[in-house]
Amino acid sequence: MERIIMAHGSGGRLSHQLVQDLFQKYLGNDYLNQMNDATILPGSTKLALTTDSFVVNPIFFRGGDIGKLAVCGTINDLSVTGARPRYLSLAVILEEGFLIEDLERIVQSIAETSQKAGVPIVCGDTKVVERGSADKIFINTTGVGFLQEHLVGPEYIQPGDYLLISGTIGDHGIAILADREGLEFGTPVVSDCAPLNHLIESFYGPGVRCMRDPTRGGVGTTLNEIARQAKVSIVLEEESLPLNPGVEGACGMLGLDPLYLANEGKVLAVVAPEAVEEVLAKMKAHPLGEQAAVIGRIGEKDPGLVLLKTPLGGKRVVGMLEGEHLPRIC
Repeated sequence: MERIIMAHGSGGRLSHQLVQDLFQKYLGNDYLNQMNDATILPGSTKLALTTDSFVVNPIFFRGGDIGKLAVCGTINDLSVTGARPRYLSLAVILEEGFLIEDLERIVQSIAETSQKAGVPIVCGDTKVVERGSADKIFINTTGVGFLQEHLVGPEYIQPGDYLLISGTIGDHGIAILADREGLEFGTPVVSDCAPLNHLIESFYGPGVRCMRDPTRGGVGTTLNEIARQAKVSIVLEEESLPLNPGVEGACGMLGLDPLYLANEGKVLAVVAPEAVEEVLAKMKAHPLGEQAAVIGRIGEKDPGLVLLKTPLGGKRVVGMLEGEHLPRIC
């Protein structure tokens, strides 16, 4: 393939291939090669560092906007690594002609979200490009957090562990699609965009082995990443997957698989058997985890595979996202 296509930004197979075959090839080192949501840096106090860019279209959507998304996305990447988010940077690229009124609305949203999460913006940058050189506004946020004593990651996962998710899947993806295409569903769908640091702090501790936020590529792609890194299999229970009725209806009507739809306010957690009931109860006690559920188990057979067990008892392979499910989702 000679040129970049939209699928290279999907978070799926082509995205991973691009990172491995190009960026890691030339830039790989012990820190970059961790390939987690945030990189752990050594020192007297271990730091977690992450960065993300946001190009979502439309920039205002049901449940949020590009500013809220940029703050939440970076905070969540730090939190699922087991770090307490402390500081954020903010870089904004503006297209000539962008409305000051819309920019003010976005900056206010950034302020409200960072204050709610307790993670301040401490530095930033602004650039303006000629009309037609960008699409309204692009945002980059970088986050720094302090690692907690209890460590998490794919290397800690063991066969027999349980897989939990903090709520319904696919809400962000369908909310963006509905606003982008002017679709209306019987049950309105609102993006789940939210900072997860306080939810994660409520249940984080011994017994929690690994966490991820299933953004681009959805739950299906994120679980493939975990299975390959941990060299285990993951078996999902289809009947246990929590779905908003609006998302379920939209997927049925449009032929979409909710396992590949983006989420911006959910955490996947792999938990030891002895801790699963306590962790699930703590999740459910938090407003962002009221619909938390156990959705699968970790297995030894077929390492690297993610399998979905159907209500009839059959199983099918859940692979990485192929192609572009929905472009510019974050």
